[in-house]
Amino acid sequence: MVVGGARAGAVVLAVLAAVHVYWACGATWPAADERGLSLAVLGSVVSFGPAVTLPLAVLEGVASAGVYAYVRDPRRRLARLVTGAFAAGLLLRGTVGVFWAVFGKDGSGAVFPWLNALVYTPLCLGLGLAVLRDLRR
Repeated sequence: MVVGGARAGAVVLAVLAAVHVYWACGATWPAADERGLSLAVLGSVVSFGPAVTLPLAVLEGVASAGVYAYVRDPRRRLARLVTGAFAAGLLLRGTVGVFWAVFGKDGSGAVFPWLNALVYTPLCLGLGLAVLRDLRR
């Protein structure tokens, strides 16, 4: 039985897809401008234009559908594969985030290191482990 990890993962992916579509439309919330948004989210200045954010939104939307399909029927191979890839991606990002928090003195501004250490990394590790737990059941 699938508990909360995969279900939460499907919701997180859907929300991320919506946020990327929102940013593709030119919005920069929660930052004042695109540069501030990029520094807060990624730690460096990168475009948040539609050419970058829309493909991410599509990927997240498709992944959300795959993880949700796994929630509905854990026996589906493709859905299980998508969910496993999602868990692996989260755990990889979380692990990199730990090293970034400890060793990353890259001058990326004041916001990203705190968000990485206190929000992004713990969420990725926690959700990744929860999804992995669901896959192992």
